[in-house]
Amino acid sequence: QAEVVESGGGLVQPGGSLNLSCAISGNRDLKLHDAAWYRQGPGDQRLLVAHIFSGGHTDYADFAEGRFTISRDVAKDAVYLQMNNLQTRDTAVYYCNVDYVFWGRGTQVTVSS
Repeated sequence: QAEVVESGGGLVQPGGSLNLSCAISGNRDLKLHDAAWYRQGPGDQRLLVAHIFSGGHTDYADFAEGRFTISRDVAKDAVYLQMNNLQTRDTAVYYCNVDYVFWGRGTQVTVSS
């Protein structure tokens, strides 16, 4: 089992930045497990944003490439998503996922002027 808790969402103006955090409990050594950020906008399907694999390799959706950065702190059992140059289309609930099974409840990101 793992408990996943996201934080760091909020309201930001277009062009702004946010850094989302995902705290993972349940003895999950992130060097042995995959983690990812997904998002779900109003009326949309849940989409993969960025993935960080157990070996440290990262992968991004096209819309995130160059603007978003996924990272992890193994000692803190945490995964982060740094989001820069946010646009209104990035408005969504952002979810953290571990091992394709464990989900948090999400954190709302709203980009609006």
